[in-house]
Amino acid sequence: MPIQYAIGRSAFRHLVLAVDRRVLIPRPETEMLVDLVLAAQRGGAGRVADVGTGSGAIALALAAEGAFEEVHGIDLSGDALTVARGNLAAIPEDRRGRVRFHEGALLAPVRGTLFDTVVSNPPYISPAELAELPDAVRRWEPHQALFADDDGMAVIRGLVPEAAMALTPGGLLAMEVDSRRAELAAAAVRGDGRFTAVETRLDLTGRPRFVVARRQER
Repeated sequence: MPIQYAIGRSAFRHLVLAVDRRVLIPRPETEMLVDLVLAAQRGGAGRVADVGTGSGAIALALAAEGAFEEVHGIDLSGDALTVARGNLAAIPEDRRGRVRFHEGALLAPVRGTLFDTVVSNPPYISPAELAELPDAVRRWEPHQALFADDDGMAVIRGLVPEAAMALTPGGLLAMEVDSRRAELAAAAVRGDGRFTAVETRLDLTGRPRFVVARRQER
């Protein structure tokens, strides 16, 4: 059992979050994703949607550290959202009212709402790669949050057009992706035709890990 599950908590940036087998254990790379969003959005403004929120790590860090007016965390798993809602207590009380959690696929639960930022750490591992994963990940962490069909690209390819519909002009799309699929993810964003300034960014090991882009003018 991963130590974080054994003790029931995990550090993420300045927060200590409750975690168990219903949610992924937050990773250092995802802390970098929060940094990218805060830097790109100059500390935050308007609404942000965190797609695949899991434990709420990204959403809660942005609510605690940023100046976003609303932070919406979305997940397909009701069990994960139970954990995320419990983790609201990890952020200052005066910031908790900014956060809302929704159950559903991708951006469907907030359809019709425009966002200044869409951020996601989606499932991006191919089911065919199950045997390659460390035992602690393969046996303990929720497969729904790890694996995606279409060689790991199904959720990313589904999210990109929904983000294009949901983002305001100039709005930010920021995704954490598998380093082996970073170029495929960037190509999916470019291929949508509604984004500009599409870039891949490196993680601390020098591997392409993030895709960022801006919504074109409508």
